[in-house]
Amino acid sequence: MGWVADVFSPERLRRLPGHRAIGHVRYSTAGSSNLRNAQPITAKTARGPIAIAHNGNLTNAEALRREMVREGAIFQSNSDTEVILHLLARAPAGPLEEQISHALRQVQGAYSLLILTRDAMYAVRDPNGFRPLSVGRLEASWLVASETCALDLLEAKFEREVEPGELLIIEDGGLRSVRAFPPAERLHCVFEYVYFARPDSVLWGQNVHTVRKEFGRQLAREHPVAADIVIPVPDSGTSAALGYSEESGITYEMGLIRNHYVGRTFIEPKQGIRHFGVKVKLNPMREMLEGRRVVVVDDSIVRGTTSRKIVKMVRSAGAAEVHMRISSPPIQWPCYYGIDTPTRKELIGASHQPEEIRRYLAADSLGYLSLDGMLKGTGGDPSNFCHACFTGNYRVGIEPEATPQLALFD
Repeated sequence: MGWVADVFSPERLRRLPGHRAIGHVRYSTAGSSNLRNAQPITAKTARGPIAIAHNGNLTNAEALRREMVREGAIFQSNSDTEVILHLLARAPAGPLEEQISHALRQVQGAYSLLILTRDAMYAVRDPNGFRPLSVGRLEASWLVASETCALDLLEAKFEREVEPGELLIIEDGGLRSVRAFPPAERLHCVFEYVYFARPDSVLWGQNVHTVRKEFGRQLAREHPVAADIVIPVPDSGTSAALGYSEESGITYEMGLIRNHYVGRTFIEPKQGIRHFGVKVKLNPMREMLEGRRVVVVDDSIVRGTTSRKIVKMVRSAGAAEVHMRISSPPIQWPCYYGIDTPTRKELIGASHQPEEIRRYLAADSLGYLSLDGMLKGTGGDPSNFCHACFTGNYRVGIEPEATPQLALFD
């Protein structure tokens, strides 16, 4: 639990010798956030020790867990990933790659997995390809990461993405590919482009920063306004704000300065702490804002509380007008595929029209990027994206009674 640099000190790393490893910084999207749910999840099996790291969320995990508990299974955590371990343990005898395929054919939802044994590492992506997974090479070594920016850090060469439904086996210095599942509808998570991925990553063939700039350009076309400056909500709104500025011709400025030495505001446990966290995290520059008509660009509005604080902040710094521009449509539905969003009743876009939200924010105007504009801005085939958080169109089955996602975003 905690920050990687704090937990994995040089002394602890020295106690972890070896030539093959997996790791994860996943916060729980199913199950509580505590040490027993920390990943990788490990187990001792008849084949020897096995470890799994999972990015995503299984939508039928609760039903599978209930069935296995009735049959006598004992679970050590309440993470959906442990369900995969139990399914592996119950798989018919045979090569591990066949057991992995057998186990995963029983689950639904989003998963990009790394599985580690004494002899090999396995990388697998769900048939719909919700979450990204990339393969790189560093001299004679193979690397697998959620995003290409991790490969850049290690000066590794990006080779390709793991294909949806593909199982890669890395052993004895070689890489082998198995088509583990039949072809399925591609459902890349469009919210990765909106917010979740790092701007320096290449995702589904597109640089994330470039896509976000295009979101901003399209936003300027759809919601123009007479203003003096465009400012981003850093860092998530920076790329879109640049695009909005370039398309509109309105000067780009850094009106809000982010303090990088504090944590993310959406993980603070109490609303009062979150509100104070916004003030600690962002500081308005009066010299840039005073007397000016300001366009504030952000990636999304979830509850609306943070956006309201930002509008108040910009006004308090002397802005004559504050116009909010959001580089995605209103979020109206929770995500069940691996991104933590609040329940639907907490999503301001689910219960209020844009004009009502504008009044709540106390902004002079509010404009959201349209769904068509967002999908166009990805540069890919619009049918290849999941946008259930904006439309409620869950194209892979969910359990309405399943454990709700943790309410982390603000």
